[in-house]
Amino acid sequence: MKNGKVYLVGAGPGDAGLITVKGLRAIQKADCIVYDFHINPRLLTYAREDAEFIYAGKRGGHHEMTQDDINRVLVEKAKKGKVVCRLKGGDPFVFGRGGEEAEVLANEGIIFEIIPGISSVIAVPAYAGIPVTHRRVASAFTVITGNEDLSKKERIFTHLRASNSDETMIFLMCVKNLETITDKMINEGLNSKTPSAIIRWGTRPEQKVVTGTISEIAKLAKDHKISPPAILVIGEVVSLREKLNWYERKPLYGQRILITRQLTDDYLKLEELGAELFVFPTINFSPPDDFTELDNSIKNIESYNYIVFPSPRAVNFFFKRFILLGRDVRDLKGVLICVLGQETAHTLKNYGINADIIPDKFNAEAVAELFKKQVIHESPSSIRILYPRSDIALKSFAKAMQNAGVVVDAPETYRTVKPSEHAKRLSRSLMEGKITVATFTSPSSFNNLFEMLKDEVKNVLKDLTIAAIGKTTAKAIEEKGYKVSIIPDRSTIKDMVEAIIIWIKQK
Repeated sequence: MKNGKVYLVGAGPGDAGLITVKGLRAIQKADCIVYDFHINPRLLTYAREDAEFIYAGKRGGHHEMTQDDINRVLVEKAKKGKVVCRLKGGDPFVFGRGGEEAEVLANEGIIFEIIPGISSVIAVPAYAGIPVTHRRVASAFTVITGNEDLSKKERIFTHLRASNSDETMIFLMCVKNLETITDKMINEGLNSKTPSAIIRWGTRPEQKVVTGTISEIAKLAKDHKISPPAILVIGEVVSLREKLNWYERKPLYGQRILITRQLTDDYLKLEELGAELFVFPTINFSPPDDFTELDNSIKNIESYNYIVFPSPRAVNFFFKRFILLGRDVRDLKGVLICVLGQETAHTLKNYGINADIIPDKFNAEAVAELFKKQVIHESPSSIRILYPRSDIALKSFAKAMQNAGVVVDAPETYRTVKPSEHAKRLSRSLMEGKITVATFTSPSSFNNLFEMLKDEVKNVLKDLTIAAIGKTTAKAIEEKGYKVSIIPDRSTIKDMVEAIIIWIKQK
C-alpha cells in the first residue's frame, strides 16, 4: 500500500482563531488527528465526521503517550495510507519536538509537511498587552526554555547580555524553575527592579497575568497560584501592559460558552466580544431510514400550494433528495414557500429561491395562527401544505392545519441521532468550572447532553447560566430540575446571542 502523508501542524497558543488557514485545511482533510492537550478542542470540530482522533496528552508533565509512542503512531498510520494531522500547541518547531517527529518520518521515507503555527512566544505577551519589541524600549528578544537543568554553576545566561535593558527575555515552560531562573538572572547582572510578567493560559478566557519586578515575580506567582502552562516575560516592555492591555477589557472576557449544536456565524459575535466558544454538538443528523413518504411528496410537488420549512436542515435534506430524484426549481412554479427564521431563509436562497413568507414569530403555533388568518378562507380543503420535518419534530403545525380542514403532508425528511463522540473533555471542563454559559436550541440538544453526563457532572451543570432558544426548550430543561436564566423574545440563535450579551453585561 502506498504511504500516506503527515502534516505537522502548529495549532497556535489556545485561541482557536489563531489557527492558520493552511493548518485548518490539514485538519479538514485528515483521516487521523493526533492532538495534544493544549490545543483548543474547537479545532477538532472542523475535522471530518469519520476522522480518527488520538489524544497524545502532553499536559504539564503528565503524558498520555510517550514521544516514542507518538512517533510510532504517526509512522503506522501513514504506512496504512492515511493522511495524518499531528496537531501541536503553538509552533511545532519552537520547543515542540516537531523536529524530532519530522526526523522519524524522514527516516521512514514518509512524506511530511510542516505547517507553522503562531507561537506563544509572541501571541501570549500580545494578548497580555506586552509587545516583545518596541522601538523606544526593546530592540531584540530572546526565547529560552525554562525546563532545563538549572542547578549547574556555569553562567548559563551570559549569552543573553543580562545587563542589557534593551532586550526582552521570554522563558517558556518556566513555572517549576521560576525561582531558580530569576535568582540566576539577578546574580548574573540583571537589575533586580526589571519589570517582569508571568502569564498563564494566555489567549484563553482563563488568562491570568501577574506583574512585578524580577526579584519578586517568583513569590507573586506562588501567591497567585500560577501553574503550567505559563510563560515569563522579562524587560521594560512589561511596563507597557497598563496602557496596551486590550484583551482583558473586552466585555465578554473570561466567558466560555458551550454551544450544543453546529457552529454558525450568528454565534461569532460572542467571540468578537471576548468569549471563547466550546463547541460540542449533542445532535447529529442523517437521512430517514425510509424515503417513501418524502419521495411521494416530491413526485407530487405540483399538487401543493405551500411548502413550510421549519429549519435550515429541513431545507438542505429536502433539496438533496429533491435534486437526486431529478427535480429542479422549475418544478416549484406556483408553490409558495414559508420559512421559519432568517437562517432558514438564507439557506433556501442558496438554492436560488427566495422565501415568500417569513413570519415574525418562529414557532409552529405562531405560523399556524398566521395561516389561519391570512391563508385559509372559504375552502380550506382545497389547500395542500407540505411540511418537511425531522423524526422528532412536534406536529403541532400540521395538526392545527388539519383541524382547520387543510390537507397537510408532513414526511420525515431527516433523523436526529446522538453523536458517537464521548463527553470526556466537556465533562472535565465542566468539573473544572471552565464553562460559564450553556446554550441549548432544542429539547433534544439538552436531553442528549443530559444522558451523556455522569451524575457528578450533572450537578455541576446546575451551577451554570443556562440559555434556551425558546419556551419549549426551556420547559424541557426545567423539567429536569435546572434553572433557565436566559430566554430571548424571539426563538432565533441571533436573538439568543443578543440576550446572552445583555445578561452578561448586566451581571
